[in-house]
Amino acid sequence: MRTLTLLALLALAALCLAGQADAKPSGAESGKDTAFMSKEEGNKVVKRPRRFVDNGLGAPAPYPDPLEPMREVCELNPNCDELADQIGFQDAYQRFYGTPA
Repeated sequence: MRTLTLLALLALAALCLAGQADAKPSGAESGKDTAFMSKEEGNKVVKRPRRFVDNGLGAPAPYPDPLEPMREVCELNPNCDELADQIGFQDAYQRFYGTPA
């Protein structure tokens, strides 16, 4: 009984393996490699918003730093500038001029 069961399982395995060897892959019919896409197809998939360009070089304009006016005020005061080197700009500005408005 064991021999008959073993023989049936081996025949079934051989039949399955022979069927897989003859079968074509599912993407082989088209002959086209789907791993890559054209630039046009890629642009349809990924659409990025464009940033405003105002420097004339074609590069995106950098975002303005909101702390730049306060940094300039602190740099004009030698004591604030010296303290900013030691403890950081925002803490030095707050000690000399209070909280920013």
